[in-house]
Amino acid sequence: MKLMFIGDVVGSPGRKMIDEYLPKLKKKYNPAVTVVNGENAAGGKGITEKIYKRFLEKGAQAVTLGNHSWDNKEIFSFIDNAPLLVRPANYPDGTPGQGYKIIKVNQLEIGIINLMGRTFMPANDDPFRKADEIIEQIKKRTPIIFVDFHAEATSEKQALGWYLDGRVSAVIGTHTHVQTADERILPSGTAYQSDVGMTGPLDGILGMEKESVLNKFLTNLPVRFEVDKGREQLNGILIHFDPSNGRAQAAERIHISDETPFYE
Repeated sequence: MKLMFIGDVVGSPGRKMIDEYLPKLKKKYNPAVTVVNGENAAGGKGITEKIYKRFLEKGAQAVTLGNHSWDNKEIFSFIDNAPLLVRPANYPDGTPGQGYKIIKVNQLEIGIINLMGRTFMPANDDPFRKADEIIEQIKKRTPIIFVDFHAEATSEKQALGWYLDGRVSAVIGTHTHVQTADERILPSGTAYQSDVGMTGPLDGILGMEKESVLNKFLTNLPVRFEVDKGREQLNGILIHFDPSNGRAQAAERIHISDETPFYE
C-alpha cells in the first residue's frame, strides 16, 4: 500500500502545479491515499471552499492545514461541512473543524492526523498528549495512521517522530517550506521526514516575493508579503506501508521543477 503526501500548496503557483501534476503522479505511483497540505493555498494564507473542493477533484482524499488555518475568513462558513478537511487537532476544545479523519479505501481504513508544534509557534495544546489520545481511538479501527506535524523546530519534529515510532505509520513535517533530505524509516516502522517541502514558487523565499522578505530583514519594518511569480515546484513524499500492521517499508522524496523534470 502506498500513501502520497504533497507539501504546503502556496497560492496560485502551487494550485497550478496540483492541477498539472497531481493526476500524473497518481497515475505513475498509484497511491491508495493522497493527502495535500492546503493551509497556504489561497493567496499564501488560508484556504477557500472552492480550492478545497478542487484538490479533491484532482485526487486528494484528505486536505490538512496548519497555523494559517484561519487566515482566510471564508473557512468559518464551510469547515464544519468539509468532511475531508483536517485542521490541527491540538487547537483548544471548541475550535471548529476536526483534527483527525479516518478514511476508507477499498477494504482498508487509514487514519489522518494533523498536529501543530508549540516551539516558535502560537500557543496550543500539547501535541504529544493529543497524539496519544487520538491514536488510542484510531487504533480501535486501523493500524495505518499518517501524521502531518506542522511545526517550526526540527528538534520538536524529530522528538514527535521518535515518540510515535511504532505507533503510527508516518510522521511527516510541514510548515518550513524547505524539503529536507532526511526521509527514513525509524527502527519500529514509522516513516519520518523533517519537512516535506512546499508546492508553489521555486525562486521566492518560502514562496513569497524576495524583495519584500529582504526588505523585512534589512529594515525590520512591517512588510506585506505577496506570493512570488515565476518558476514553480512540487514537493512531496511517497510512503510504502504494510497494510496488515501499518509499518512503513520505504519512503521516497518527490520533487518536480524545471531543475528536476517529471518523467511519466
